[in-house]
Amino acid sequence: MWLIAMFDLPTKTKQERKRYAKFRQKLLTEGFMKMQFSVYSRYCDSERRTEVFRRRLENELPPQGEVRLLAVTDRQFAKMEVFLGKRRENTEKAPTQLQFF
Repeated sequence: MWLIAMFDLPTKTKQERKRYAKFRQKLLTEGFMKMQFSVYSRYCDSERRTEVFRRRLENELPPQGEVRLLAVTDRQFAKMEVFLGKRRENTEKAPTQLQFF
């Protein structure tokens, strides 16, 4: 399964930018990779693991803004079409080695 985090957080004040950076850093620390601006994804080996990461992120949610978490199967994720300009690119592949945390 893939867990996708999409977010829009305010960045007008210094404190808001700090919260944005902290949340983004939390995603990276938890193994998420940037798909595009404010959209990060992480491969999880089971639905149960996605719930673990959902709870971890819930504990780090900034007080303002919007965060959406979406879990999709590996098969659904592979059906995603990615275009850079008009050229089609392949979607990301699941990691070949298991990750232990």
